[in-house]
Amino acid sequence: METCWDAFRVCQGSVDSGMRPIHESHSPLVFDRAGIRDVDRRAIEDYGMNGLVLMENAASGASQLALELLDCDSGTSKVVIACGPGNNGGDGYAMARHLHNAGCSVTILAQGEPRSGSDAETNAHIAMSMGLEPVEDVRVLANADLVVDALLGTGLDRPVNEAIAKVIQAINETTGRTLAVDVPSGLDSNTGRPLGTAVRATATATFVGWKSGFLADGAAAFTGALHVVDIGIPMALARLLCLKEPC
Repeated sequence: METCWDAFRVCQGSVDSGMRPIHESHSPLVFDRAGIRDVDRRAIEDYGMNGLVLMENAASGASQLALELLDCDSGTSKVVIACGPGNNGGDGYAMARHLHNAGCSVTILAQGEPRSGSDAETNAHIAMSMGLEPVEDVRVLANADLVVDALLGTGLDRPVNEAIAKVIQAINETTGRTLAVDVPSGLDSNTGRPLGTAVRATATATFVGWKSGFLADGAAAFTGALHVVDIGIPMALARLLCLKEPC
């Protein structure tokens, strides 16, 4: 009988895109929704890490992967970053800064405003101070060389709302590549099933480790190539909170 770990090894082989992994081990840790939430919380509360630093590390690593997906040296590559109101969107706002600095033409497609006083709001303010004013018209997705999906993160446990669903549909209709941040928006990180609808990404930059839903049958059609991004979480904490078995 095929075990969960057998499925894990099969899944590892199914997502190879030929791109160099970013900070990726041969056997990435696997987390469920509660576990990855505790990783962030305990890194901040028990280790004294700063949430803004974790967000910066996440954005920096994901931006490296984005740059591998396209060539921004000429300044002609068009990148659209779809940002939601939460921390996933905060990662996107920080990525906008990194990719703009790398020479990409960056447009931020915003869905909702970040919570006042949040790390996401801080990064949104920085991006706007750089002249990267968010827009709300999905038509900016047209002809994008790369779409960065930073709408919804691992906390999603209910069907996506109508407004976000329309943006997801528009992203899936684009002809360029799509990079999901941590998890494709709309995909249940525990089950690997779409909660109504989900982004179908070319690649996913997932933080700390894989999410348990990535192992589900059919999940690879949404995640694309999986790349683990190290955001500086103490390894002892990550190993403590990961799943001892991936399902």
